[in-house]
Amino acid sequence: MREGNAVELIHLADHENRVAVRVLGRRGPDELDAEVVISSTFCNGRLSLCLSSKDLDDWAKALDDLAVGRSICWMTDLRNPEINIEFNTQFSVPLITVEDVQGSGTVMAVPVELPDGWVDEQRGHLERIRQMEF
Repeated sequence: MREGNAVELIHLADHENRVAVRVLGRRGPDELDAEVVISSTFCNGRLSLCLSSKDLDDWAKALDDLAVGRSICWMTDLRNPEINIEFNTQFSVPLITVEDVQGSGTVMAVPVELPDGWVDEQRGHLERIRQMEF
């Protein structure tokens, strides 16, 4: 999915809530400028990130865990905000949390009702990012 010049690496949304990671361009030979956007009917947030090829590899591994129903925590190296996707919460749908660990300390969490095939859709986004030239 594209929005302006941005290309989405992650797009998790339902009729009320959305979490997206949008790649904005290249920062260096092995780094991508990106942002995480989280929105709900209650509040909205946006944070800048810098993604490396290791981050993309880690996201691919996280997708493997998500495909079998395991919760994940992605980007735990303190360079970027952490993104958690939890199953088995008080909600009947996954709870997605974005935490600005190193910066403001702000945490925002939204439950998102995801459609069947959502993990494969995210794999498609990842593959498009890996094939693009910025």
